[in-house]
Amino acid sequence: MRFRYTTIGSFKNDFSYAITKYASTGYNKLEIDDKKDKYIVTTSKLRCEISKESLRVSIFDVKDNTLINQDEIGFHWEESYQFGGNIVKMSKVSNDGESYYGLGDKPNHLNLKGKRYTNWVTDSYAYGKDTDPIYKSIPFYTGLHHGKAYGVFFDNTFQSFFDFANERRNVTSFWAQGGEMNYYFFYGPKMTDVVESYTDLTGKPHQLPPMWALGFHQCKWSYYPESKVKEITSTFRKLQIPCDAIYLDIDYMEGFRCFTWNKDYFPDPKGMVQDLKDQGFKTIAIIDPGIKIDEDYSVFKEGLENDYFCKRADGPYMKGKVWPGECYFPDFTKRKVREWWSDLFKELIEDIGIKGVWNDMNEPAVMDVPGKTFPNDVRHNYEGNRCSHRKAHNVYGMQMARATYQGLKKFSYPKRPFVITRAAYSGTQRYTSTWTGDNVATWDHLNIANIQSQRLSMSGFSFVGSDIGGFAEQPNGELYARWIQLGMFHPFFRTHSSGDHGDQEPWAFGSNITDIVRKFIEIRYQLLPYLYTAFWRYAEEGIPILKSLVLFDQKDPHTHYRNDEFIFGEKILACPIAEPNAKGRRMFIPKGEWYNFWDDTLIEGGEEVWVDADLDSMPIFVKAGAIIPKYPIQQYVGEKEIKELELDIYFKNGKETSQVYEDAHDGYDYKKGRFSLRDFKLIGKKKSLTIQQFKSGKYITPYENFKIHIKALPFKIAKIEIDNEVLDLKKLKINGDNSFVIGKEFNRLYITAK
Repeated sequence: MRFRYTTIGSFKNDFSYAITKYASTGYNKLEIDDKKDKYIVTTSKLRCEISKESLRVSIFDVKDNTLINQDEIGFHWEESYQFGGNIVKMSKVSNDGESYYGLGDKPNHLNLKGKRYTNWVTDSYAYGKDTDPIYKSIPFYTGLHHGKAYGVFFDNTFQSFFDFANERRNVTSFWAQGGEMNYYFFYGPKMTDVVESYTDLTGKPHQLPPMWALGFHQCKWSYYPESKVKEITSTFRKLQIPCDAIYLDIDYMEGFRCFTWNKDYFPDPKGMVQDLKDQGFKTIAIIDPGIKIDEDYSVFKEGLENDYFCKRADGPYMKGKVWPGECYFPDFTKRKVREWWSDLFKELIEDIGIKGVWNDMNEPAVMDVPGKTFPNDVRHNYEGNRCSHRKAHNVYGMQMARATYQGLKKFSYPKRPFVITRAAYSGTQRYTSTWTGDNVATWDHLNIANIQSQRLSMSGFSFVGSDIGGFAEQPNGELYARWIQLGMFHPFFRTHSSGDHGDQEPWAFGSNITDIVRKFIEIRYQLLPYLYTAFWRYAEEGIPILKSLVLFDQKDPHTHYRNDEFIFGEKILACPIAEPNAKGRRMFIPKGEWYNFWDDTLIEGGEEVWVDADLDSMPIFVKAGAIIPKYPIQQYVGEKEIKELELDIYFKNGKETSQVYEDAHDGYDYKKGRFSLRDFKLIGKKKSLTIQQFKSGKYITPYENFKIHIKALPFKIAKIEIDNEVLDLKKLKINGDNSFVIGKEFNRLYITAK
C-alpha cells in the first residue's frame, strides 16, 4: 500500500529515483467501502481503515483481524521558516514488545528500538559505533510484533529522521525537512516477505555479478608505481593465496584528474593491465566525482562547454576542494550528464581493459568546509524537476554510480559490469555493490562491519562488505585473521587500508597468520557455487544473501536482539570471533539441527552454547539436510576447468531442499535460458537416504560428475540405486567417509542400510 499526503491541496510530479520500472504491479483483490466515518480498503492480505475526520490509518491482518500498524497522530506538518515549505511528519503507535530493523548502514545494534537516526549521506572517516549519519540513506525499516512483520519505506530524499520509541516510549515516527509525506507499507507476515517486497519495489540487481567479483580483492591507498602493483600480485601467486582483483587508488591518475594516467608511475597502462590479466587478476580503478578546474584537462573542458556542472543558486558553478584541488562537480541528476559520464569510460574499459570501477567520495564529499559537502543552495536538474541540494543530496552518489554502471555495461559488453559505490540511496542495489566506508582497525569495528553488512542485506542491499582489517590505523595479525574469517562470508570480500600505518596484505603479519588467512580464502573459493546460487536467488527473488537470526527465525524471541550470528545463503550459520585472545565464544544456535562445519558433530539448536574456536578456526555450522556445492581451490576464478562438482550432503532424519545454480559465470546468455538450475530434495530415514534431483535450464555444465560426500550418515551403505538401477559398490570405490562419484544427470539417488 502507498500513502501519499500533500499540504498544499495538490501533488507535484510523481517521480522517484528509488522505484524501479520493473517492480511488480497490480493486485489480487481490492475493495473500497465508503462508510459514514471512515474509508475501508481491503486487499487479499490487509484491511486498511482511514478516519475521515483525522485521516488516521489503522491496518489489520484481513485473516485474523490482528492490528498490524496504527497511526498515533498520523500525518502532520509544520512550516519550515528557515528554508520555506513544510516539514512533513508521521507518527505511529509503537506496540508492546515491538522491534525495528533496517535503515541501511547504521553502525549500531541491529534492533533499532529506542534509537533515533538521521538520513543524510555523509563522508564519515573513522566513524564509530554510534556515529550518525554516515554514508548511506536507506529510509526503509521493518517492524515486528506479536510474530508478524511489516515494512515502511519513506520515499523522501530530503534529510529525514526516524525515531523508534526514543522520545516517547509508545510512539515511533519519521519526518523530513521538505518534500511530501510519501511512504509505502508492506506486510509479511514473514520478515523475509517484507524485505523481498521492498527489494522488488526498489529493484533487484539488474544482472548477476561476474563470478570473479565474488572472489578475494586486494586494495590499498595506494599501490604505485607499476612495479609495486606487480610485486603485490606476484606475491599472491608465489604464496598460493587466491585473489581475483587488484585495485588502483587515486595515485594512478595524473594529478588526481579522473580518466587520466600518471605516465611516470604507469607508462604503459594497457600493457600492465594485460600482464595482470595473464596472471588471473582483474584491475579495478577508482573514479571520484570532482573534476579539477584546469583548462588543459579535456574532461573539464567538455563539462564546462556543455554546462554539465552543478551551479549555485545565484549562478556560479559549485566549486569545492577535493583530492585534485579546486573542482567542479557534474550534475548526475541530469540524463545528458550521465550519458556524457558513461561515455568517458570508453578508454578505461574498452581500450585499456579495466574490469571494474570504484566510485568514492560521492556523498558528495568536499574538504575543508562545514558539513563536508555541497551548500544547500546548489541547484540540480533532477530529471527536469529542478531542485536544491537539500532534495538531491541523498541521491547524488546513487546517480553517479548509475552513470558509471551504464558506462561499464556499455563498454564491458558482452561481459557483465562491476561497480562499487560508497554513497547510496534506496534502489542503488540495482546498479552496484557497496562497502561500509572508512572504518578503523579495531575489534569494535569488526563487530560494526558484521552488523552493517547484515543490516544492509535486510535493507535490500546484499552485495556488501567492509574494508577488511580496517581502513584507518593498523591491525595486528590476530585482528586481521579474524576479520578475514568474517569477510569470507560477506558477498563483497576485500582488504583495503589507508597505507598510512603499515602494510595490510595477507602476508604482512607473519607466516602463521598467512597460513590462516590462506585457509579461509580457500574455503571462500570452494564455496563460490554456493554463494553464486545465493546471489541468483537475490537477483531473481530479492532474497537477502545474509540473514540476521531474526530474519531467519522471527518466531523465536531469542533472535530479536542477536547481533553476531547470521545465516550465509540458506544453509550456513556463522558467527565471528570479535575479541582478542579468544579460544572460542558463546553463540546462539537457531532452532533445528546443525552440524559443526569442522568436525561434523550434530547439535540441537534453540539455545546459546559455547563453541571452541582457536585462531585458525571460527564458529561455522551447516543446517542438517543441506547439500552444499563446492569447487576445487583455485588461485582465481577460471584458473581450473571444473571437472567435478563436489556435493557435501549433511544427513537429516526428515526432509530438506537445496539448490545449485550455474551458468557461464559471466556474460548475458543466462538471461536467454542458458543456465543450469538443480533442485535437490533430501529425504532421510533411519535406514535410507533419498536424493531427488529436478533440472531446468539450457546451460550444459563443463563437468559430467558429482563427487558426493555424505556427512554423518547413521548407517553403513548396503546398496546404492540411481534411477532404480543398482550400482556395483566396488566400482564406486566408496571410501570410509562415504564419498563416491556418480554422473550428474540422475533423477533419484537411493541409499539403503545393511
